[in-house]
Amino acid sequence: MDGIDVVNGVVGAVLGMLFAVLFQQPLHDAWYRLRRRSTSAIRSLGRQDESAPAWRAFSLGPLQTSALIVEGDGELPISPETVHVHVLDEEVTLPSDMAGWRDEIAAESERLQAEGRAPLWNGPRYAVESLDISRTALEERPEVHLRLRPTDYYTFLAAQQLDRRLPDGTTPRSRYLDPDEPLKAPAFLQCSLGVNIAVVTADDMLVVTQRSDRVRMAPGVWNSSVNEGLSRHIDSSGRNAPDLHAVARRGMREELSLEAHEYTLTLLAFVLDVDRRAWSGHFYARLQELKSTDLQARMSRGVADRWEHQTIDFVPFRPTTVVRYLLRDDRVHRWAPTAPALYHLALVHVFSRRTVERVEAQILRRL
Repeated sequence: MDGIDVVNGVVGAVLGMLFAVLFQQPLHDAWYRLRRRSTSAIRSLGRQDESAPAWRAFSLGPLQTSALIVEGDGELPISPETVHVHVLDEEVTLPSDMAGWRDEIAAESERLQAEGRAPLWNGPRYAVESLDISRTALEERPEVHLRLRPTDYYTFLAAQQLDRRLPDGTTPRSRYLDPDEPLKAPAFLQCSLGVNIAVVTADDMLVVTQRSDRVRMAPGVWNSSVNEGLSRHIDSSGRNAPDLHAVARRGMREELSLEAHEYTLTLLAFVLDVDRRAWSGHFYARLQELKSTDLQARMSRGVADRWEHQTIDFVPFRPTTVVRYLLRDDRVHRWAPTAPALYHLALVHVFSRRTVERVEAQILRRL
């Protein structure tokens, strides 16, 4: 009997171990799933219906911006042939209770000139009347219709005072803008249209610039590789409408001393800075032969608009390094509004949305 008891004990122990190995983890997992579902069900009993705006500005964890990506996801480029720019004849005029602000700017410019200092050059610009998006009939590719009106730099500076009090106590922002309809705004508040370009060198280094402290708008912030505003004087030949790709090439030449044959250029998106009512065409440029050291050497021999930048960083163009750079403690709150969205879209264009968003999620979890 003692031998039988020993055998039974051994068999029981073996069966117990076998049962534990085969069924303990599945039972544990099943119990965990049941607890999670029960907890979720209990929590859902107290939840209310929620709604969220359809349009939300670009954000990445602690990095919050006012950049609204209106068209483009980075993966599907916007073809030059599907961008139609129309220039209307009537020039933008400010409301009577804002016209005096423009006069103040003109007077300031005259005072600066009288003191022997650099005046505010009142260059001819464009205001955005509207930007409409549709799709091509067969391929359903984006088609953009951009309607512009003539304006000038003084009007732009006056219209940038969106939170200045008007005689009735309102502000241009509260009177003319509805936060629930960010794409609707009068043209006189949208006197800023430009291009922003993410430039990557042949050795896979992303060019990141810091704006000079001497520029009037957004001094000292970190920005796109190239930022260029449209000029009626430079970018329109006769009565022809401006070409955004040509504006981008001009910016590449003036800010980085690069010629058109030295890079490829891709339009990724149209973006609106809803806080400043500034529109931008976001581009990606890839240098074909010039490495980061070559570009630095090129710029050391002269750049037309060198004074616009005070620092240039070269960041390895990989999702992990670029995202970490965007979120650095000394960068995260010092970005120009549209720059982070630009670099995100450039990463998506090269590495795919799935890869970039996976990397972003991993980095954000570790913050």
